[in-house]
Amino acid sequence: MSTKLPQPVEDFRTDYADVWKAFTALGDHCHRAGPLDEKTRRLVKVALSIGAGLEGGTHSAVRNALASGLKPEEIRHAAVLGLTTIGLPATIRALTWINDCLARGQ
Repeated sequence: MSTKLPQPVEDFRTDYADVWKAFTALGDHCHRAGPLDEKTRRLVKVALSIGAGLEGGTHSAVRNALASGLKPEEIRHAAVLGLTTIGLPATIRALTWINDCLARGQ
């Protein structure tokens, strides 16, 4: 499974190294701010990205979820749970984004 970031993110990281460092530090602090375990936090991030309609965010959250040991069916279940909240079209869109990542072996 590749952990390489998409090229636009790599470019941002290079061009704005100090901003990237602060951004990742904030993310680390947020992850340590509460009692949720790693896998639960990763599923929450998948769900938040899906609910916000963020394709890149969903791809990133799926990559991180897989890296934390979540199974593809667990990640897909997070999308299916959104059916009655965000609707069928948004759920299908989310499953498409998730499956994009899985097909690329991310």
